[in-house]
Amino acid sequence: MTYRIRAHHGMCFSFFQGKGYSGEFTDNMWEMKQKLDYNPVVTLLQETDDVCAHCPNNQEGICASMEKVADYDGQVLNLCGLEPGTMIRWKDFEKLVQDHILKAGRREEICGDCEWNRLCI
Repeated sequence: MTYRIRAHHGMCFSFFQGKGYSGEFTDNMWEMKQKLDYNPVVTLLQETDDVCAHCPNNQEGICASMEKVADYDGQVLNLCGLEPGTMIRWKDFEKLVQDHILKAGRREEICGDCEWNRLCI
């Protein structure tokens, strides 16, 4: 099975603590995190994905914050040397995010204005 993942969610999963927009959203994040632990192939996106399926900001497949989060996605893809639509094993993508963004101290410049920023420490 191939999962559809917004590129910036590569950062979100690194800091996920079980908090989120709603219980339904949080349950879905845990479920997705468990699925990704099996290292499936993922398709990297700049649009709503399998995580967004239970987000209250998902309005019929369109994110209410689309412009902001699409920018986050674009920056992650760019820093990792990838394009939208790239198919990659989750752990390979996770390593790229770790090496090129998180360990490099670039996370906050990408998504420092996110409402969940305070959890990403």
